[in-house]
Amino acid sequence: MSDKQQVLYDVPGPKAVRRDKVYTVVFTLAFVGLIAGLVYGAAQRGIFDDRWNVLWAGDRGFTGLDVWRRLLWDGLVLGTLKAVAIAVPVVVVLALVLTIARQAPTRGVRWVAYGFTHVFRGIPVLLLMYFGVLALNLDPLWAVVLGLVVYNTAVVAEILRAGIAALPKGQKEAGLSIGLSPLATMLRIQLPQAVRIMMPALISQIVVLLKDTSLGFIIAYVELLTVTKNLYNFFGNTSIVPIVFASAVIYITVNMLVARLATAIEARLRRTSPVAAAEPEAVGAAGPH
Repeated sequence: MSDKQQVLYDVPGPKAVRRDKVYTVVFTLAFVGLIAGLVYGAAQRGIFDDRWNVLWAGDRGFTGLDVWRRLLWDGLVLGTLKAVAIAVPVVVVLALVLTIARQAPTRGVRWVAYGFTHVFRGIPVLLLMYFGVLALNLDPLWAVVLGLVVYNTAVVAEILRAGIAALPKGQKEAGLSIGLSPLATMLRIQLPQAVRIMMPALISQIVVLLKDTSLGFIIAYVELLTVTKNLYNFFGNTSIVPIVFASAVIYITVNMLVARLATAIEARLRRTSPVAAAEPEAVGAAGPH
């Protein structure tokens, strides 16, 4: 086997390199021009006037610190993250149970798990929240948690099932051949690998779950979006842009932190996975003889 790095494309020649450079310059200029046009249009509408002072100077008896305390503490921590902190552990446990049930030897159990997954993946989260408030008379917090848990349990269970289906059949057969039960094989061999394989999809679903808490705004649950609306209603229409912008920055920052944390966990799983550790040895064993 050659030690040279193999590529799946031809190395571009001088003409292709020049063409790529031209395309890069043209598209960069077009993008910069688009951004400049949007900024100019916003400036013409007075977006960059002193309305932004509300974020650091406050208004109507509120200081800038009060505004950020409402957004970060009342909205983000006591609203959005509180619902997420309750929902995520429940989703993880129920999704694991549902995934195991999808692989159960009993046909009835498999069909119940299959039906739950496909029914609740197709129901909007907001409809589940409405059901919690109107049919079950739940507090808005628990109605939000109900919607998040039911929908995301179905989605995460399907993601894990797809990860298990992507594994070689020999993984299960190897576990059974060394005396493990089907359940032990699932828990100790298949699920850990499925989680590692499907980590990007699981990260995306956690981000979706976090953003879906904003639907609680419609059923009177006080979270970040609700606090945002209350603030710009209090300060007036001129404050809509800066306060909504601040809320968007908070959402983006939290989602980026979640993604970074999940990436770190994925890297740790790869380092500690016996399958991943065995791969370099397998590659070395497959080298030239």
